[in-house]
Amino acid sequence: MFNDHRFRSFAHVALRIVAGLAYFSHGAQKLFGWFGGMGPDHGTVQLASRFGAAGVIEVVCGALIVIGLFTHLAAFIASGEMAVAYFWIHSAGSGSIWWWQNHGELVMLFCFIWLAFAAWGGGPFSVDAARARGASGRV
Repeated sequence: MFNDHRFRSFAHVALRIVAGLAYFSHGAQKLFGWFGGMGPDHGTVQLASRFGAAGVIEVVCGALIVIGLFTHLAAFIASGEMAVAYFWIHSAGSGSIWWWQNHGELVMLFCFIWLAFAAWGGGPFSVDAARARGASGRV
């Protein structure tokens, strides 16, 4: 069962959509104040700040990853943003490179999940795959 191509395709799509929605929600917290917003006042961040830039990347790349459009590029950008967040915010902010000390587990996981999707693409159930099928004449 676990070596079945259909199971792998389903797992690929499920991870892409669920992780993409979680990633999108972090950007929506920053930019729109959704899902509890940011800080004690549950507000938004300044768009022209590092957290504003992060929010834009998370909303745009998260949405693209969820639907599987330009997945390689969106995931590569998202992976880079998470690497920067890990070292700039979590590691530098705590003085420790270790995730169990700097609370960077989620950022680290997102970084490597997006790196994998940058290599794999969106999978068979994505806009990218539909566009490729259309371009090759297959439906």
